[in-house]
Amino acid sequence: MLQPAHLKPGVTVSALLTWHLLTMNFGKRLAALRKERAITQQALADQVSCHVTMIRRYEANETQPTLEVIRKLARALSVSADALVFEQDERGPSDELRLQFEAISQLPPEEQSVVKEVLDSLIIKYQARRWDSARTAPAKETGAKRKAHAAAK
Repeated sequence: MLQPAHLKPGVTVSALLTWHLLTMNFGKRLAALRKERAITQQALADQVSCHVTMIRRYEANETQPTLEVIRKLARALSVSADALVFEQDERGPSDELRLQFEAISQLPPEEQSVVKEVLDSLIIKYQARRWDSARTAPAKETGAKRKAHAAAK
C-alpha cells in the first residue's frame, strides 16, 4: 500500500480515501469513485444503461437515482450500495460496538445465542417504550390544550 511521507505511519492512502468518501454527499461520492476507477461518465452511463446526462445530474446532486440505478451503479463501481448512499455514521454500529460484536463472534455458539436473546429483549423493550411514548404523546398534548383552553375562558 502507498504511504506518502506527510502521513502518520500506519495511515494509508486507501484509508484516507475511504474516510474522504464517507464524508461526502452522494454526488461527490459517486464522482470520486468513478474517477478513482478511471471510468468516464459516458462509460459509467453505458454500464448502468442510462444517458450520460443522468450521470452528470447525479454527480451534481441535481437529481437522485432510483433504487435500481443505485444497484447498477454499485455493481459497475464494485462497491456496496451503502458506500454510495450513506454517510459514515448513518449505518453500522459504532467502533466500540463493532469490537464487542467481533468479540461475541469468538464465543461458542451457545453463548452467542444467549447474547442474541439478551439483545433481542433489549431491542423489543426499547421499541415498545418508543411506540408507547409516541402513542401517548398526542393524548398528553390534547389534554394540555384542553387545560389551556379552559384556563383562557
